[in-house]
Amino acid sequence: MNAVREKRFRMLAMEGPIARWYAQQRGSKSQLQQYHDQAAQLTADLPSGSDVLEVAPGPGYLSIEIARLRRFQVTGLDISRSFVEIADESARQAGVRVDFRHGNVERMPFDADSFDLIVCQAAFKNFQQPVVALDEMYRVLRPGGTAVIHDMSRDASGGDIEEEVRRMRLSHVNAFMAKSALTMLRLRAATNAQFERLAAQSRFRTCAVRSEGILMDVRLTKPAG
Repeated sequence: MNAVREKRFRMLAMEGPIARWYAQQRGSKSQLQQYHDQAAQLTADLPSGSDVLEVAPGPGYLSIEIARLRRFQVTGLDISRSFVEIADESARQAGVRVDFRHGNVERMPFDADSFDLIVCQAAFKNFQQPVVALDEMYRVLRPGGTAVIHDMSRDASGGDIEEEVRRMRLSHVNAFMAKSALTMLRLRAATNAQFERLAAQSRFRTCAVRSEGILMDVRLTKPAG
């Protein structure tokens, strides 16, 4: 990606057996512990009673861990009907309440100023119109609210990808598939500078971005006043 593009090639939603396979791969004991830790980190400074939205939650593991904290109202929005069904069932089994909905991040079915925190993990690089997606996040955030985007960095090395797959503790076959998928997905990812330019084109105007390993961490805040 040599230039920032407002529109990308469309990626089809994961449905059916592919969605169930993905859910299984992301639901290992070590990865569930990561979601648990991330839930605590992401909400550490968030007041009790806040409204949290996860965009593209997939199987819903992070949303469920945030709901387990019993301090927030949690909503998830995914374009895959299969993922919504999987996430709903997982939330029931976990004994927590999460409002998982089917919908598109570029046309979110929420009123303006509805959420205090938005989280999006490993999905932003797949959005067809990234600036439109950022503008929708801005619209549904309350003043002073923050959107946190965790995604793959275009600057990730082959060694970074191998280390990430190793931490997943997958079988040999699934590890090979995960490594191949991450190598392909890196081609869709952005560098830090490219994401800063995307933010500048959006209503946020600015962002804080850093990278470590394969991960890019982006923070975008809606002005309080």
